[in-house]
Amino acid sequence: MNPFAESLQTALTLILQADAALFQVVGLSLGVSSTACLLAAAFGVAAGCALAILRFPGRRAVLVVLNTLLALPSVVVGLVVYLLLSRSGPLGSWGLLFTPAAMVVAQTVLVVPVVAALTREAMAASWKANSEQLRSLGASRGATALLLLWDERLTMLTVLLAAFGRAVSEVGAVMIVGGNIAGHTRVMTTAIALETSKGDLPQALALGLVLLGVVLVLNALIAAVRWHSTHGGDSAAPKTAIASGGAHG
Repeated sequence: MNPFAESLQTALTLILQADAALFQVVGLSLGVSSTACLLAAAFGVAAGCALAILRFPGRRAVLVVLNTLLALPSVVVGLVVYLLLSRSGPLGSWGLLFTPAAMVVAQTVLVVPVVAALTREAMAASWKANSEQLRSLGASRGATALLLLWDERLTMLTVLLAAFGRAVSEVGAVMIVGGNIAGHTRVMTTAIALETSKGDLPQALALGLVLLGVVLVLNALIAAVRWHSTHGGDSAAPKTAIASGGAHG
């Protein structure tokens, strides 16, 4: 049996036997990325809605910066967060460096621009198409934004799934601020890099297969959400209800 086949067979055995060390890494990775995505959603959705709705001096410059941050290398994010959290940095007293919390911060910073940019794009189109009708019915600007955000909930779910995929597959930033400490800050991507360098190919391949499975499930969910929004008629229902309310009003 060739080395690849042997490594694949051992990797599948580790997965099927629910190897404790393997799934400790998987659990930490999913936990860190999920927390980061929730935080990124809180900041990114609010920022995206504001940029879609509000008009203010310097808005175009903000959009240019936001689009630039979409291509920001993860190692740069890791470096900035490291400098902020290091002992000599402004947040060094918090003692977060080389902890899962530092990894959450790094992934949040990395994912916020993704959420904000995609939210702004979705909300800008919805605001242009529907805001005048809602405002004519007496809805405030804030209420209109919330209604349209709910109307775009399937799109927002797709945004969050895409953000999670970006976070869970990231390696540079979490390695810099987490230190890749076994049993403490080692996640799937950093463990794959380490195990490969050590020559433990079955362990690295097992983690790679799990990571690939997570990404595959995410893409399947995104495809399902998009199909439902196109063929399920869910996205049209709120707009129909709004129109009906306007006619009765």
